[in-house]
Amino acid sequence: MTLFAANESSRYGENRRRTASPETAAEEAAKPAPIRGRLAAWRLALLRAVGQDIGQYPKTIGGADGVMLAVLVALIAFGVVMVYSASAVLAYRNFDNGQYYLIRQGIFALVGLPMMVVLARIDYHRLRPLTYWVFAVSLVLLLVTALGHGKSAGGAARWIRVGSVHVQPAEIMKVAMVFWLAHSLSKKADRIRSFSVGFLPHVLMCGLLVYLCMKQPDFGSAVMIGMLTVVLLFTAGARVGYLILGALIAMPAVYYAIVNKSYRLNRWLAYLDPFAHRDGAGYQIAESLMSFGAGGVTGVGIGDSRQKLFFLPEAHTDFISAIVAEELGLIGLTMLIIAYVVIVHRGIVAAFRAPDDYGTYLAVGISLFIGLQAFTNLAVAVGLLPTKGLVLPFMSYGGSSLLVNCAAMGVLLNVSRPRELTALPPALEESRDKKRARQNNKLVQAGGIA
Repeated sequence: MTLFAANESSRYGENRRRTASPETAAEEAAKPAPIRGRLAAWRLALLRAVGQDIGQYPKTIGGADGVMLAVLVALIAFGVVMVYSASAVLAYRNFDNGQYYLIRQGIFALVGLPMMVVLARIDYHRLRPLTYWVFAVSLVLLLVTALGHGKSAGGAARWIRVGSVHVQPAEIMKVAMVFWLAHSLSKKADRIRSFSVGFLPHVLMCGLLVYLCMKQPDFGSAVMIGMLTVVLLFTAGARVGYLILGALIAMPAVYYAIVNKSYRLNRWLAYLDPFAHRDGAGYQIAESLMSFGAGGVTGVGIGDSRQKLFFLPEAHTDFISAIVAEELGLIGLTMLIIAYVVIVHRGIVAAFRAPDDYGTYLAVGISLFIGLQAFTNLAVAVGLLPTKGLVLPFMSYGGSSLLVNCAAMGVLLNVSRPRELTALPPALEESRDKKRARQNNKLVQAGGIA
């Protein structure tokens, strides 16, 4: 055995003994959960593709994934700048103060960043006992808005006013749902493949939340909760047949929800041909597409957008990506997309490296929570999807959205901290041994110390 291999084995053994007792390791190894087989296969394929060792972690800042943290801080700071650029004219007209939205978004950013850092330093397992409390509070708040007692805007009662802050319960519920699913699915083990235990209870809860969202109405949040549920059930090892059956049952309900409301049907028709409905439901998409076209490759410059001069509605919220494209062009928009791709990628890597199923489900859920919102918002802005009321994470103006996203990413950063698995699946053990054997052979051939 080479000196390198001896050090590697020693380090791995010490970390493993430090993070788990023999009883815990034996218990984990004895788990018959099918999820470990599915995750092991995915993870093994990933490691073979990137050629990384199981014990190799990315560079960290304070123990958390340094790449993810740096991208998040840059994205939040850039979001404050773009909110100011997109909202200054509107703020001056409505409040006689061009910095109104800038000040508020800046305050939320100054609160959200420390909160994210604090949560990144708290072991995510300590948050698990709070799962039902957070979920219950979120459910009550969502019920209040569903009953019509929330603050109305744009024909929907989606907000609850707390002092000068407007809280959107649906945003909190998305993260609460991820925590609840991670907690529940990680307890099911091999029973996740059971219809009555692993599938039905989660789908029924998802159905209740979707119904409450539709009562506001908030079609975008309803779809997001449904997608998060399906992805986490699939990740946990639920039978694909059950998921397909659930999708087939949901499709008529989605169709009815669209055709039963004239404004949703009009949005769908406008999506098919926005310029034919430019004077009606297609106005926002048409103006957004004009923003993308006006920006070209390099953009017109920060602060010089013309569409924000009351041509493009919701320029600082739902359609802020169109302002980014107009002012910074294709280059700026591409950099923005890359930032979200990096966050999702690092989150999935953290999920593969999580020491337990609970951490894996949390990382997958939070990563897709951010990624799906970003994809949907950008797709709507360029006309690839019908208009939805979903913000662009860390970019769009909105205190509750920014704080919820920061809190979620703080938990994801904590999951990304280097930890050894309590028990490696056999396929990964074999992969690790082969990897180290290849490294040993290369070291011997290079004249290393044996």
